[in-house]
Amino acid sequence: SGLTLAAVAEEVGLVPGTVLQRFGSKHGLLVAMARQSAVDAQALRERVREEHSSPLTAIMAFAAEWMAPMATPERFANHLAFLCMDLADPHLHEHALAVHKAQGRAIETLLAEAVSKGELRAGTDTAALAGSVQAIIAGTGLRWALDRHGALPQRLQREISSLLALHGPSGDSSSLEDS
Repeated sequence: SGLTLAAVAEEVGLVPGTVLQRFGSKHGLLVAMARQSAVDAQALRERVREEHSSPLTAIMAFAAEWMAPMATPERFANHLAFLCMDLADPHLHEHALAVHKAQGRAIETLLAEAVSKGELRAGTDTAALAGSVQAIIAGTGLRWALDRHGALPQRLQREISSLLALHGPSGDSSSLEDS
């Protein structure tokens, strides 16, 4: 409810009419933001991969940075409110699905690279594992917002490490926790 074109205009230093002219409506602004989020998923994957020598460490960084805007339970609640809009509105859903798929592709690409570098067992079903990583990212955020134990980045790292350890060449997750 706090998202208005006037508030956005003030935040970016424009007059509300300029924002209205550019996006047409609050809905138009939301669609533009959703469209950009799919592009951002690919850019984030590329950036974290450049910053980390290990693809698995890059996955941890990807998850932490993806969830960084939800650093407080209140911000996570705001994210869930937007997700509810995404699920109910066909135009927003289209873009939310594109973001979800882009995130999945980014994670799957990193997992495939981890297999080729020997960080995960050969034959690992990277598509299925990417879906599980996505579920852990979303579920860990929700659990953390509810129980409020620890910091979200550390919770994400612990939960994702536990899953990926099951697919490691030796079953040892110690290399995943060095990030």
